[in-house]
Amino acid sequence: MRRICLTLPTNRACGAAIWAIAEEAAFAATRFGVEVYLLILDSSDEATVAAHRDLIARTPSAPDVVVVHLDEAAQRDFLDRVIRTAEVARPELIAELMLPADVSYGACTNRAFLIGSALGCESVHRRDSDSRYQVLNGAVVFPIEHELASLGRRAAEVADVVSEVALDARYTDRTVVMAGASFVGELSVDVGEIRELDPGVYYDLVSLWAADGTSDEDKRQLVAESFTGAGTAPFTADHSTLTVVDPMRVDMCNVSFHGVHEEVPLPPACNTIGSDYFLLHLVHDTGLPGVLHNRHIVNFHTAERKSGAGFLAYHLRLAKFFLSMQYFHDIYGQLAALGDSLLDGHQRVSAARLATVVRDSTWVSDGANVARLESLDRSYRRLGGKFAGFADMLAARGEQLLAEARRDIEDYALLIDAWAPLVMASKTIGAPWSRQPVAVHV
Repeated sequence: MRRICLTLPTNRACGAAIWAIAEEAAFAATRFGVEVYLLILDSSDEATVAAHRDLIARTPSAPDVVVVHLDEAAQRDFLDRVIRTAEVARPELIAELMLPADVSYGACTNRAFLIGSALGCESVHRRDSDSRYQVLNGAVVFPIEHELASLGRRAAEVADVVSEVALDARYTDRTVVMAGASFVGELSVDVGEIRELDPGVYYDLVSLWAADGTSDEDKRQLVAESFTGAGTAPFTADHSTLTVVDPMRVDMCNVSFHGVHEEVPLPPACNTIGSDYFLLHLVHDTGLPGVLHNRHIVNFHTAERKSGAGFLAYHLRLAKFFLSMQYFHDIYGQLAALGDSLLDGHQRVSAARLATVVRDSTWVSDGANVARLESLDRSYRRLGGKFAGFADMLAARGEQLLAEARRDIEDYALLIDAWAPLVMASKTIGAPWSRQPVAVHV
């Protein structure tokens, strides 16, 4: 029976999200005849983990659905065994990159990738705790409907199950490695308050996402589209496209991967918004097929990021995102130039070549990032109040943040080097939460 991993990483109380994703798991098992491992990676405090455990015990059981709820201690135990088995270089650093003390959107998803491999799952489907599903005529609109209809199949075979084909004919023999959609509702990044306070500052801030040399017109378009997802219109009918998916049209709260997640990990940077989006760009630039659908998830903002320490932490993550782009723009440019030459004869990504591309980007001058920090300082001070307080913190940590941004890329290259041994080790040791032995194919 085909196995899949439907995963929800969280570090907060999210009972409603857990209940809803359990319903999606049951739907997938019934609709597609698959075995679903519902993997909840819980980095919450002890009381919240216990509350989640109680809630999970009350969720209706469903045939062929296995719930795996892991606190950080259980995750760390699994990773320790995998890292020892893999015999990777710098194992202590790899352990830190896989389960850091600080928030890392890439690291939590990388853990899901490895545990999914240990469970024998052929695909990983990610959701987020600060989102919910849409409903049409009383029925929940589950994204997994489109994901399981296409993932792992030849693109030519998927043409009959999508609404539209916009894929170059030379790619039709390739496997569909990604399916996803976006979100509706609030901005994906909580900067709506800035836009309301001062649209000019909002433009200056968000345009820092743009690469050096971007025209004013393209910057305006980027700012207009940034963080807006699919807008606010509710779901009314299905539409799906077989294509090389535009990374700007997919959100990581609503995405699934087949195969490629075992070839390349996500950047493990801490306290950096957007650090988990790299595979979207890699899949696009190498010409690997995907399905873009419109079962968008509803995004909402949690209260802890609005004031106090939560506010400062959130805007630090945003600032580090802008600093990371100095390197990622260089990497994306190299990926676009290399295209599908990064793939081997089996249409798998060459991790060694990718690691070289990532490492080469660390030679980029810090000049652009120094300018970004200066622009961030001006923007936040212009807003005043709590924003000016954040500018003070940013100014005090400027040199440290510049160094962290570069080190994050160096660490990512190291993790890419280690990824194949880690994946094989996870398959070798398997997972104690699996109901059946996992077959390992070498």
